[in-house]
Amino acid sequence: MRFVAHVDLPKSLEAYYQETGRAGRDGLPAVAWMVHGAGDVPQLRRFIEDSEAGQAQKQVEHGKLDSLIAFSEASDCRRQVLLRHFGEALAEPCGNCDLCLEPDSSTDMTEAARKALSAVYRSGQRFGAAHLVDVLLGGDTARIRELGHSSLSVYGIGKELERNQWRSLIRQLVAKGYLLSDAESRGGLRFGPDHLVKPLLKGEASLALRLPPAAKERRQAPRGERGAAAPAQELAEEGCERFEALRSWRLEQARTQGVPPYVVFHDRTLIEIASRQPTSLAELGTVTGVGQAKLERYGEAVLQVLQAAG
Repeated sequence: MRFVAHVDLPKSLEAYYQETGRAGRDGLPAVAWMVHGAGDVPQLRRFIEDSEAGQAQKQVEHGKLDSLIAFSEASDCRRQVLLRHFGEALAEPCGNCDLCLEPDSSTDMTEAARKALSAVYRSGQRFGAAHLVDVLLGGDTARIRELGHSSLSVYGIGKELERNQWRSLIRQLVAKGYLLSDAESRGGLRFGPDHLVKPLLKGEASLALRLPPAAKERRQAPRGERGAAAPAQELAEEGCERFEALRSWRLEQARTQGVPPYVVFHDRTLIEIASRQPTSLAELGTVTGVGQAKLERYGEAVLQVLQAAG
């Protein structure tokens, strides 16, 4: 086999490794090619949440998905990232992957990486990326209030980056070995080897990463263009990912029922849900456009989408 194509994200790096491994088994050159869109990640997270697996297993599956995303966002040799995931090491870049053949432009993210590592340490090295990003952005979530994490020295120190950028940065720290995702702690992050982490924290090493652009740098949709780019701009930065996840879920519901998406929920309602991030049916019922009938029909599903989107 000479060519393996993935036209969307596989479920895990294990699956990707197995599937691409079918190419070039005779030792001759072969190509593995993968493309994916922004809607793939929310969809895969929703599949995990909708499964019948226990909560602990769902956390493990979310960790596997984060590792896969980190691979797709890597800024240096993908072969090194892939082998590191399986506990192996490649001393030198492979020279064959796309990033070796055409190095991508990266930015010095040393200070941001130090902030992320500090957030991991100050919160006890047992929380996942979603909570750590909430802390860095100074979020006012029920969990932060319950744990008293608004009193941490790292609370609110990361407002120079958007939520999706922090999530990407943390995934890349995992991919590079600075952070380890511990399955036993249900996806909680802890420090990697001292020889990697300490020099970075002490300012003795630098780190260049490739982050997604900020929302204000993305192309704005022209007036009247179909889609939700304009409504999404009304959200706080951290609500954009939740809004996109809700839109994907709404589209599936609309297709299943054979109705226009606005019959399920209007954009205005999804924007308010994404912004307020309700954690219970009672809170969700106070959102404009969520009547009793829709609360009973869609309430639990909406809460699951929000939880999966972080």
